[in-house]
Amino acid sequence: MSDDRPRKSFLGRLWWLVDASRRTLLNLIFLALLAGLAWLLLKPGKPELQDKTALVLNLAGPLTEQKSGNTRSSVLNRVQGSDDASTQLRDVLAVLEAAAKDPKVPHLVLMLDDFGGAGLPTLREVAAAIERFKASGKPVYAWGAGYDQRSFFLAAHATEVWVHPLGGVLIEGFGRPRNYYKDAFDKFGVQATVLRVGKFKSFGEVYSANGPSPETTEAEKLLYDAMWASWLGSVEKARKLPAGTVMNLINGLPDNLAAAGGNLAQLVLKEKLVDQLKTRDEMRAFLIEKGAKDEDAASAAQPETTFRQVNFNDYLARIKPRTTGDAVGVIVAEGEIGDGQAPGGSIGGESTSALIRQAREDKTIKAIVLRVDSPGGSVYGSELIRRELELARAAGKPVVVSMGDLAASGGYWISLASDEVMADETTITGSIGVLAVLPSVKGAMDKVGVNTAGYGTTWLAGAVDPRKTLDPRLAGVVQTSINRVYADFTQAAAKARKTTPEKIDAVAQGRVWTGAQALERGLVDKLGSLGDAVASAAARAKLPADARVLYVEKPPGRLQQLLTQFGVTEGSLGARVLAAVAPGLMAADPVQVLLPGVPQTVVDGVRHDLGWLTQVAEKRRPFDAVVHCLCQAP
Repeated sequence: MSDDRPRKSFLGRLWWLVDASRRTLLNLIFLALLAGLAWLLLKPGKPELQDKTALVLNLAGPLTEQKSGNTRSSVLNRVQGSDDASTQLRDVLAVLEAAAKDPKVPHLVLMLDDFGGAGLPTLREVAAAIERFKASGKPVYAWGAGYDQRSFFLAAHATEVWVHPLGGVLIEGFGRPRNYYKDAFDKFGVQATVLRVGKFKSFGEVYSANGPSPETTEAEKLLYDAMWASWLGSVEKARKLPAGTVMNLINGLPDNLAAAGGNLAQLVLKEKLVDQLKTRDEMRAFLIEKGAKDEDAASAAQPETTFRQVNFNDYLARIKPRTTGDAVGVIVAEGEIGDGQAPGGSIGGESTSALIRQAREDKTIKAIVLRVDSPGGSVYGSELIRRELELARAAGKPVVVSMGDLAASGGYWISLASDEVMADETTITGSIGVLAVLPSVKGAMDKVGVNTAGYGTTWLAGAVDPRKTLDPRLAGVVQTSINRVYADFTQAAAKARKTTPEKIDAVAQGRVWTGAQALERGLVDKLGSLGDAVASAAARAKLPADARVLYVEKPPGRLQQLLTQFGVTEGSLGARVLAAVAPGLMAADPVQVLLPGVPQTVVDGVRHDLGWLTQVAEKRRPFDAVVHCLCQAP
């Protein structure tokens, strides 16, 4: 019998080393947390703003109603190298309102190079806030290395617009090409049977057709032409340009740009889209002259002389929200609608209903505003939310719906239990229709020689299995089911809009409308902003015009609170280490493998479309009707 004592001794020393390393690492983390906590407790407060401090509105990422995801998903995004930065609309409005009244802020500077855009209704909200800032007697200056259509919409409302001499303005118009997968499905042996109610309900066409139907083209033309007219009218009015200036520039772009020697900056200056061409140092010199030099700014990281300024985030941190008194509760319903729990940036039937119930039971909340930005989703999830709003009204609390960029299909369904529905003139809404998609991969299984068979006690046993050919009887059952859901939808809409199901059906059929078109057809009550909706809710609850506004949201978890306090920021040592090891930990993206060299934005679109179809197949619940418009704000 061999002596195994040397082996045991080696394993013992190895375990001691692993355990000691573990304890050392935990102690270091604990000490780092203690040091961070001590720094938070002992650090001095923010210094007061000096006179002549410019507010720099340096918006980063997309403009949203609510931060998306949770802490875990945010950290994962950073690990994967994704940029999860976004800015909340409410914060921008609050900063502009406060700065307009702040005597130490003489002017506003728009720096939009990192702006990720937003839907037109959201852009119009911010543009209106910029106009209110100007109405306080303070100028607004916009500078950019270049402007796209969304950033220029905001910049156009500035007192002066500057662009770098090597920059320009890119204006494209509205329109959104979609991917259509029928030919690809045929090649792979995949079939997606789309059942729908509503001839304009175009959601499923991407799976069952090679292009848009005439009805889809008709609806989108009316929608996009109206939104484009609104964009043009707002920009040309803000820039004091004759009507038709922008369209003439676009239509004559090849000749006009050639005449300008290919210099896009000179062309947009000549056409008065911008006021001056300025380099960054010229912009800084101008703002020093209009304000003051920042004597404390020069450092090794920023050696150049600059103007006295405070950025958006720093100014936001100085605003202290009211915490006492009766309030209007605002609940954000943003993103696709699911059945259960959902993090910020998406809607869960259970989680959003719980927030509404919380607002109903809170004695300090006297009225509710539901801010909707959603293309719809689950019928069941939508009905859970609508019913909870109905209970809030029954409890005596007024409910006002404020539609943002998008409130279509399920987004319209959840808006039905309200005292008043407000939309922006360019909100995409309506899409009152229902569909179901039944995928089958029988052809793909046949191509690789895999057969599926087995005994079932009824014809329904395995009927929903995507490996089998769709049974016509099942298709008939599902069609009957969604016919009923459509009838329920139109009846609920008719009751809410105080009309008949027949009149609702005439403007429904899955068709989308702008907010202005919806008002003409009786689908909304009034055109207005988020602020207008809050004011209406306050008036209905007999609250003062300046009543406290309280956003009712899920409280942050312990991890989120900790990260908020200590800040796991991009560029930190931890983030760099994670970014370095992440590629080796992530599996290959199958969509990227199938589409090598294709831009990431295109890959993301394909992943979203096919991911939704995969979820349908995995749920294996064909009786689930869907109220979704597969649309987004352009």
